[in-house]
Amino acid sequence: MAHPTGPGGARTGAAVRAVSLRGLVVGAHAAPAALVTALACALSLGIGSGPGTTALVTAAVLCGQLSVGWSNDWIDAPRDLAVGRVGKPVVAGLVTPAGLRAAALAALAACVVLSLATGLVPGLVHLVAVGGAWAYNAGLKATAWSWVPYAVSFALLAVFVVLAAPGDAVPAPWALAAAALLGTGAHVANTLPDLEDDAATGVRGLPHRLGRRAASVLAPVLLGAAVAVVVLAPSGPPGVAAWAGGGLALVAAVTAGVVGAVRPSSRAPFALSMAVATACVVLLVLAAPEVAVAR
Repeated sequence: MAHPTGPGGARTGAAVRAVSLRGLVVGAHAAPAALVTALACALSLGIGSGPGTTALVTAAVLCGQLSVGWSNDWIDAPRDLAVGRVGKPVVAGLVTPAGLRAAALAALAACVVLSLATGLVPGLVHLVAVGGAWAYNAGLKATAWSWVPYAVSFALLAVFVVLAAPGDAVPAPWALAAAALLGTGAHVANTLPDLEDDAATGVRGLPHRLGRRAASVLAPVLLGAAVAVVVLAPSGPPGVAAWAGGGLALVAAVTAGVVGAVRPSSRAPFALSMAVATACVVLLVLAAPEVAVAR
């Protein structure tokens, strides 16, 4: 790719910094990182944690998500180069694997400090969740157990947010079930655009073993189940927003599943599944007051 240069053909310092910053933003997987961080922040506020605790929780989750995204593209750099994934920052020449490694380790160190600042137990819970995501990046993604880190880490995120809050509350069982389903469904959906490239480089997680058609159906089924749990499981009747949002999400899930079964090569199951996942996050935030229950 062409690079901005200064006199004599040398790339200017400002251009290098701009390219590196762009590479770090792309390598951070900004959209899912922002969504998970926003979920943690909203849940923390929703259960009444207060601004101080919410700020710590949000910062810890953000640093954890950044470390996961950067470690993913650092570890995957050889595979991305092998199949020419031009959307990846290393392949595009925006950042080096060494740069991503340094950023990932720095973010992980900050995550450790910030997580433990919320308390020993909640801090350790969050670090286990982040460790699961790192384990996925380091090798579990290529096994039939690729879904486990997503299921466990998403559930532990809810545990972390609740345990970090003042008081003696614990997460409601339905919230853990919904988070695990959301995480697993998001994992299956997230692999759909890259199934063939992954398989070509030896990555054979659960979605790859199931095949595109089955994975395209499974993702919306799991995400639709997560939506159903969030709408129906909390105490009291669902409100108008929950019924409306849940109904629209389930229609999108059914549509994604049907299209996935009939036209597995279509990108619609991925896009619709991501919409269902986003709706599930919003519904979970609306149900935040029910997430924490007394022991």
